[in-house]
Amino acid sequence: MRPEERRRHILELLRQRERISVDELARTLYTSQETIRRDLAALAEQGLVSKFHGGAALPPSGEHENAFQTRMNEHAQEKRAVARYAAGLFGPGDSIFIDTGTTTLLFARELARQSHLTVITNSLLIAGSVGASGNRAFMIGGEYRPESEQNVGALAIEQIARFNAEHAVITVGALNGDGAMDFSIEEAEIARAMIAQARQLTVIADSSKLGRRALFQVFPLSRINRLVVDRKPTGELWEALQQARVEVHEAPPAHPAGLTPLARSPGARPGLCRWLPVD
Repeated sequence: MRPEERRRHILELLRQRERISVDELARTLYTSQETIRRDLAALAEQGLVSKFHGGAALPPSGEHENAFQTRMNEHAQEKRAVARYAAGLFGPGDSIFIDTGTTTLLFARELARQSHLTVITNSLLIAGSVGASGNRAFMIGGEYRPESEQNVGALAIEQIARFNAEHAVITVGALNGDGAMDFSIEEAEIARAMIAQARQLTVIADSSKLGRRALFQVFPLSRINRLVVDRKPTGELWEALQQARVEVHEAPPAHPAGLTPLARSPGARPGLCRWLPVD
């Protein structure tokens, strides 16, 4: 792995965790601690990280935002469009695994407008959003990560295996022709565990994730039933999605007054949506 690519991975991991040790970075990136120290020194010179004894952290923010809150503000309009559209694909009686992420949190807030849903999640924020509206919410336990308010680890995976849901709604760090990827091995493991216990998989992501690569493989494109994005994929990714027979939904940026989106109609091509008047 080239130094530039490795340092990019370090920054992505810090965005997930805020703080991380040299030892964990070395193990995660399959390199030596001395190499990681050189990378952190280079990133610190650019003002991208703050070093401490044995590790590094994101530099202090003037607004005191943590990494998760910062990501909520990135591509926010696109994430909201995807979340709003995806929530309309589900209805009363559905049981849904939802993993932790900024897009899935927005999705859960939209989903909370509905009733008679069952949600299983490892995210405290998602459980609170869905449960507060009277829906049934199961909170997966495990090792608590305060920066993203989620539970991870072996205990969480063990508890996920006790459930069987109709759907899993998962967000990803990157999506390309090789499949879905993430920058956190813990979050990748949670996603895989949820998918294993669900019949249908819906992936939701803003278009900044398309065509990218991340460190950890999560699942192949062939496992995806539906992909909801704010912009239709192009090039090799689009061809790979077509070959994998993934149903692609393109979320409109805004709803014109008096109209509601219909994701697909018989004979419609994937990636297109049309409008129907609201009754």
